[in-house]
Amino acid sequence: MSDEDMMDDEAGGGVVKKFLYVNRKAPYGTIYALESLEVVLIGAAFDQDVSLAFIDDGVYQLTKGQQTDGIGMKNFSPTYRALEMYDVEKLYVDQDSLTARGLNAEDLIVPVEVLNTTQMAELMETQDVVFSF
Repeated sequence: MSDEDMMDDEAGGGVVKKFLYVNRKAPYGTIYALESLEVVLIGAAFDQDVSLAFIDDGVYQLTKGQQTDGIGMKNFSPTYRALEMYDVEKLYVDQDSLTARGLNAEDLIVPVEVLNTTQMAELMETQDVVFSF
């Protein structure tokens, strides 16, 4: 641990790391999407710099109008609207994933920044920790 990190710890500020949670799975049928959301909230509670990226079928986690009655699962998509209360405001979506699924940013329940493949790769490079769900 560097002297600067130790001073931050002693001052009570702690060390802030940049965490990116990459969501690649559809919201239902597996536990990945819900588990990711829970881990994001935990990271935010510890004042870390938290970002989320939605790629592939992960973009479906943010779509409006999710109906889960027929599959017997709770619709947890409204929780994404609460992320801002936890200072989780950096949500990124892969443009190619949206396009391949006939979606655009207006189809999503929260504001996002749409990135192309190069921008998404650059975002991942700037993170201290990347979790993939």
